[in-house]
Amino acid sequence: MSRAQISALVFGVGGFGALVAATTSNEWKVTTRASSVITATWVYQGLWMNCAGNALGSFHCRPHFTIFKVEGYIQACRGLMIAAVSLGFFGSIFALFGMKCTKVGGSEKAKAKIACLAGIVFILSGLCSMTGCSLYANKITTEFFDPLYVEQKYELGAALFIGWAGASLCIIGGVIFCFSISDNNKAPRMGYAYNGATSVMSSRTKFQGGGGDFKTTNPSKQFDKNAYV
Repeated sequence: MSRAQISALVFGVGGFGALVAATTSNEWKVTTRASSVITATWVYQGLWMNCAGNALGSFHCRPHFTIFKVEGYIQACRGLMIAAVSLGFFGSIFALFGMKCTKVGGSEKAKAKIACLAGIVFILSGLCSMTGCSLYANKITTEFFDPLYVEQKYELGAALFIGWAGASLCIIGGVIFCFSISDNNKAPRMGYAYNGATSVMSSRTKFQGGGGDFKTTNPSKQFDKNAYV
């Protein structure tokens, strides 16, 4: 099961890195070029700032200076992604302590509990990221396909796909960690053969001569002469 735990750690840490990249990225949504006449410039937005660029390679970003004027779904996605990154960080720490190939974490039973905890934390991290990215994507698609929406329409940015990929990796790593503890419950038990209770010798053996012959006498007959009626 050590190989399975190493694979789970790779999935979990890789997903955690993807979540960090998605959270800090500014390409959560980009302006659509399907209905735009000028395609030399474009605008892309993230959770923390809005950016504009052109075909010459220059771009300018402006952060969100206030929290109260930011739309509600952006604030919700911020909280979910911060929670996902935090859980992914602690899940990575717990995974290092719970792996069998490490010398920290205590006994095998304690390591199994820590590994299971790391798996649960990774799964929660993936679910938070999946929820945040899906909520943001739902807002974009709803505005894009709404015929009454006359403002600038956007398409899905690269950060959303990175967030979905990171969430999937975290969930896969967490599931592997949770199933890796089943190996401890399948440890083989030592079997002992039962030979029955040992009985008291009912006969006496006497060695006669060098021929190796044994003579057995019943001890009950020795007391026949002393028997009283």
